[in-house]
Amino acid sequence: MSTPISASSAGSAATAAGAPAPAAAWPITLRDVTVTYSSGTRALRGITLSIAPGEMVSVVGLSGSGKSTLIRTINGLVPVTSGSVVVGDQDVSQLSGRGLRELRGSIGMIFQGFNLAERTSVLSNVLVGRFAHSPAWRTLLGLARAEDTRIAAAALESVGMLERAWHRAGALSGGQKQRVAIARALAQEPSVMLADEPVASLDPPTAHSVMGDLRRINDQRGLTVLVNLHLMDLARQYTTRMIGLREGELVFDGPAAEATDADFETIYGRPVQGRDVLGKAV
Repeated sequence: MSTPISASSAGSAATAAGAPAPAAAWPITLRDVTVTYSSGTRALRGITLSIAPGEMVSVVGLSGSGKSTLIRTINGLVPVTSGSVVVGDQDVSQLSGRGLRELRGSIGMIFQGFNLAERTSVLSNVLVGRFAHSPAWRTLLGLARAEDTRIAAAALESVGMLERAWHRAGALSGGQKQRVAIARALAQEPSVMLADEPVASLDPPTAHSVMGDLRRINDQRGLTVLVNLHLMDLARQYTTRMIGLREGELVFDGPAAEATDADFETIYGRPVQGRDVLGKAV
């Protein structure tokens, strides 16, 4: 993707524009949501919950508990078998085609595997977040508007990655790649931010740094943020509310800081182990 500005002008544009403009945060409501895959596996079983605009929520559970399925029903990546998912004023389960694409344009998504185009520049990767706001012909030709480039540069600056804007994404460390992924989601100017195991492949200091970025985004921009985790200390430290899933069922919903080891044992279905705690940043 080409861009009409130089490295120096990217920095000045970011400084002048500031962070991408905050969008109004959206509520999320799941009503009796069940997801059964074609294999017969029931990933979610009658989940009902409401998330207020601007909440910072962790979804905690072991592998196979339904965390990823739940978070992906919110942007329609996983269709529900029954029940409804309402994001803002849109019933996701009733959307398809253009309507679903437009909704996804307002929902930022951060993946465990980063999902970056590693042979292209950091800035080009972040500009992908502007596709939903750009004419189709510009997207096909890889021509970014000056305004989109300013927003992308500001998003990079907000996660401390602007100086890497012209580096090849594949040359970055894991933590740097995840910050670029966060910047890409921010460039959408979203109303909801979803993060699916964003620190699973990171070392403890980097994981704490990425979680700190997500909490700061929640604090400063008021975005509704949902983050999937399996580490109890990160859930307690960085989120205000915790939802616990076990075998597709909701088994805990309460303030994250007040969750006890017994609560985590209920979620995990076994005693707490050392691998359930990441440890302190150094």
